[in-house]
Amino acid sequence: MSEDRTHVQEFFGARAADWDRKFPGDGPAFTTAVTEFGLRPGDRVLDAGCGTGRAMTALRTAVGPGGTVLGVDLTPQMLAAARRAGRDAEGALLLADVARLPLRDEVLDAVFAAGLIAHLPDPEANLRELARVVRPGGGLALFHPIGRAALAARHGRELTPQDMRAEHNLGPLLSGSGWDMASYADDDDRFLVLAVRRP
Repeated sequence: MSEDRTHVQEFFGARAADWDRKFPGDGPAFTTAVTEFGLRPGDRVLDAGCGTGRAMTALRTAVGPGGTVLGVDLTPQMLAAARRAGRDAEGALLLADVARLPLRDEVLDAVFAAGLIAHLPDPEANLRELARVVRPGGGLALFHPIGRAALAARHGRELTPQDMRAEHNLGPLLSGSGWDMASYADDDDRFLVLAVRRP
């Protein structure tokens, strides 16, 4: 499932202009996931692999005017689409690789990552990089607006026991990269895993 940087940029770059039109009904799922994440006013949150910034309005609402929202993506065209949609009004947008974030250690309270994990070239190392920039006790949300089975069906494939997002695989992966899984939900209408950064 993992893909190299160039392929990710090419894949998403070619689809950026139509991304929001392709998935017009995802907004409420993003809002619900952010609400369940439990962010507080004043929190500093990273939208990792933010794409067109579909989570940024909900993240801004959660952290309030005193909080910080930073959207990071590898694909310039996705960030351009986010700006065209006005989502840069909700927080800063930065062209960067989540595998090498230009952020200080423990500077954030939380990371929200929608649809990201399947595109990480080295999931354990990349999740460790996300842990590096989050304070101990901070949170991680791994989200997708549909569950694993529905996503597999959309792509014409079957789920296998090797699926990285399966609970029995994801739990040890998170643990090995500095996170403790707090909850796991894989329903038809959403995938949401919450984890806590270990001290």
